[in-house]
Amino acid sequence: MSTLTEDNKGPDDPEELSRAWDWHVRRKVAWSADTPEKILDVLSLDKVQWVREAVAGNARASAPTLARLAEDSSGFVRSAVALNSRATSDIIEMLAADEMVDYDSTLQKNRYLVKEAAAKSACINAQTLAFLARDSDEHVRAAAATNPLLSVETMSKMVKDVFWEVRNNIATNPSTPEDLLIYLSADRIMDVRVTAAQNPRTPATALEAQATDRSWEVREAVARNEKLEGKILDELSGHWSWMVRVAVAENPNTPVETLKRLAEDPDQSVQKAARGRIG
Repeated sequence: MSTLTEDNKGPDDPEELSRAWDWHVRRKVAWSADTPEKILDVLSLDKVQWVREAVAGNARASAPTLARLAEDSSGFVRSAVALNSRATSDIIEMLAADEMVDYDSTLQKNRYLVKEAAAKSACINAQTLAFLARDSDEHVRAAAATNPLLSVETMSKMVKDVFWEVRNNIATNPSTPEDLLIYLSADRIMDVRVTAAQNPRTPATALEAQATDRSWEVREAVARNEKLEGKILDELSGHWSWMVRVAVAENPNTPVETLKRLAEDPDQSVQKAARGRIG
């Protein structure tokens, strides 16, 4: 069997593909987790920003390459660097002050994309993260609220933020302590209460209170939480919304007697969910 030599490389060879005239091909190489570091170094100098962005997001990119791309002319490239797990805290600290904005047509406002990316970084230091959590821009604060590295002290302030998405992101953060989840489970915004009900760390006492929430969406979320006790699930099985009853039928903690009753529910979706559990 013949083997490929340096002078006889196959059509899928990363080095050959990295020189393709089609930038989409070069971008694919730049994204690949199998692309060698030396090829990524070359592609980091590509004239097309989307190729450089792919390199910036590749976990195999070298430290010198990421440092160079952190000063790239394209904010999208710098954002990708901020989200790279190999970016140093010094790089993240620099990008946390980046004022690049891009227009978000959905919200009809400018977004600080690089700062938002830096706020989500797993490589960010505590001081820089706390700084971004106090940013004047609500979306930067919302991005910071998703970061599991947030201190409890900072989270305690963010649960009272005027922007609901900040509070919602704290409610979904895996590091949020139980007392703050209890606080958020009574938030004035329904979406935040739903998110708190979905968090597996939310205490059973808070879920029990949410089981009587005025919004059926919250009750459905509660009914899907596997911390909920059988007694509360039985009570929710009589809710007027079929979606709440389906959630009850699908919860592994629902008592057999409750499932048997739901198996005869007027709604076919509820029947199917309950009968599937009974077997």
